Amino acid sequence: MVPGMTRRRVRGARYTSRRASKSRGMALLARTGLVARGVMYVIIGWIALQIAFGHAGTQADRSGAVRVVAHTPFGSVALWLLVIGFIGMALWRLSEAAYGAAGPGGYKTGTRLAALARAIFYGFVAYSILKFALGVGSPASSNQQSVDLTSSAMRLSAGRLIVAVIGLAFIAGGVYLAYGAWQQKFRKRLELSRMNTRTRRTVERLGQIGGIARGTVFATAGIFLVVAAARYEPQQAKGVDSTLRALATTPLGPWLLVIVALGLITFGVYSLCEARWRRV
Repeated sequence: MVPGMTRRRVRGARYTSRRASKSRGMALLARTGLVARGVMYVIIGWIALQIAFGHAGTQADRSGAVRVVAHTPFGSVALWLLVIGFIGMALWRLSEAAYGAAGPGGYKTGTRLAALARAIFYGFVAYSILKFALGVGSPASSNQQSVDLTSSAMRLSAGRLIVAVIGLAFIAGGVYLAYGAWQQKFRKRLELSRMNTRTRRTVERLGQIGGIARGTVFATAGIFLVVAAARYEPQQAKGVDSTLRALATTPLGPWLLVIVALGLITFGVYSLCEARWRRV
């Protein structure tokens, strides 16, 4: 076979695969997933807001949000919609890992590896909600998961170092998310031409505020992991719920938690905007 013909066939196969990955069906899965993520963040932010004002009835994390959804009048249907949404998110991220993402730099190795990590994470989220919807398991608390995983890691010979490195990675990731949001790097992922000026400015502010709040939570969780490694105390590791509650114990009192909670709600609303205007 002529080498030139082989290369053309390979390029043609890649082009066909990429087109398939960006089909209308995949776009629908992606947008459904973004809606599910947005709803989850709005609920977590709302729970955190209640905690700030002294109403700590449930945990401000994914497990608490799922329980809140389950107790609504249409809880069973809503749970299944979340399952579908997060399965859609996982499949979309998996397609990005395999074929590249839309937008500048979408085919870089780092971008595709990050997409693979997100696909695994959202697949786990979908699985945990699915078990709850089927009545065969309750969503695990992020607090207990963090302590258990940290405790298991510390049993290894280099466990404390591993936990510290993971904590530093969380801090770096949180700072990166917050800085990227402040610089509005998310704009390159949006179809700005479809928005009028007022809508574009509103979405930009939502992305900034929400992204900074999200980055703050990541960085704070990373700090607690580093502390847990330094003190050799796995119980110092904190999930999303404990991380948010810890913000209420700072010198600013509950007001820092109020700010972050509102920021998480804002990120949830921004995620809903992404469901409409993101390039997928």
